[in-house]
Amino acid sequence: MAASRRRRRGVLTIAAAAAAVALATGLTTGCDAVNKALDCVQTADSIADSVTDLQQAVANAANDPTQADASLNSIEKNLEKIGDKTDDADVNKAVDDLRKAVDNVRTAIKDGDETPDVSPVTDAAGELTKVCTS
Repeated sequence: MAASRRRRRGVLTIAAAAAAVALATGLTTGCDAVNKALDCVQTADSIADSVTDLQQAVANAANDPTQADASLNSIEKNLEKIGDKTDDADVNKAVDDLRKAVDNVRTAIKDGDETPDVSPVTDAAGELTKVCTS
């Protein structure tokens, strides 16, 4: 009878431990998803700030043409952060679209356009923010 109780207690202990591991794994996975979403939103916010800086830099290109390049570099750096932290198809598409828009502005500046159209960058950044918060 005592052996039967010990065996039952051992089975219950193992079952409880297995349940705890399963619960912890589920919670960790959930937290990872939340952390990734927060990283996405925070980085998208940083990109939005860089886009604002880019708009101002393009408007003031005659005064300091290096500001636009610095803003583009900042956007690209933040895009790398998002790309490294997500496997979400919508986020990756938004990152790719924004990267293309940034490349187009950079090319326009290199080709001598002192006031390139930055609206595709603004639109793509808005889409990235949208997918990060949905």
